[in-house]
Formats: sequence, structure tokens, C-alpha cells
Amino acid sequence: MSLPAAADEPTAEEKRLHPVRAFFQHSVVRYLIAGGLAFIVDFTLLWLFHAVFGWATWLAAGVAFVVSFAFTYTIQRIVGFSSQVPHGPALIKYTLLVVVNTVATSLIVALVDQSPLSWAGGKVIATAVTTVWNYFAYRYWVFAGPRRSSTAAEAARED
Repeated sequence: MSLPAAADEPTAEEKRLHPVRAFFQHSVVRYLIAGGLAFIVDFTLLWLFHAVFGWATWLAAGVAFVVSFAFTYTIQRIVGFSSQVPHGPALIKYTLLVVVNTVATSLIVALVDQSPLSWAGGKVIATAVTTVWNYFAYRYWVFAGPRRSSTAAEAARED
């Protein structure tokens, strides 16, 4: 017996009838698209603060990351996960995750800046690392709605 598909995942019928639409309905794909846009905003701010304004690498990376906070939260909530959970709890969880990500990003960018990859390579590496753990944190913690029980679990309770 199979469990029903999650609300944000395409059903087998949708995949068969509309493979392209089903592909873009998957939360991983939407997460990566939204994250790509957020990365462009974040990277551009980092470049601006570091290359144009001459800020220290660690400061430029940290500030760029925090400034992109509102954009990233909004685009992931709407596009990435189509979340309807109340903003209060989601924003608190997201803020905690941003604190962890900011420290990790600043450290990685500053460390890699000492290598031939420079700050730009550090930013790419930091983004790759945080992208993996953020998907799971967003899906199962930050933007997760109330847990749904499976039909099998409901049937077992009725017995």
C-alpha cells in the first residue's frame, strides 16, 4: 500500500499527463529556482559591498546575506514551498536558520578568500553547503504545515 503524495508533489496521473508541469510542481525544483534568484540578489550585494564599497570580505558577505533575508524568505515561502503556515512561527524559525547560515557563510567565504578561489569561490561553496541543509530545514521545519496522517494510520486508529 502506498502513502498519498504530499500536497506539493505531483501525483502519478499529473506526471503522466503533464511531465513538464509536474517537474516544475516538485518542491525541490521550485526551491532551486527560488534559491537561484535569491543567490543572484545575495551575490550582487556581496559584489557591491566588497568590490565597489571596499568592505572587508567577512563583513560584505555577512551583510549581503542578512540584507537578502526578506527577499529569500518571501520567495521561498511563496514559490518554493507554497506555504500557508502563519508568518510568526515561520519567521522565527527562518530567523534562527539565517543566524546559522550567516555565520557559516561568513566563515566559509573568509576562509576560501585566502585561496586562489577568492571570495567569489567561497560564496559559491557556502551557497552549495547551505542549499542542501536549507531544503530540508525549509520543507520539514520552517514552512511545514501541520502533519497529515496517512490513510493507513487513520484506518489503524479506527480498529
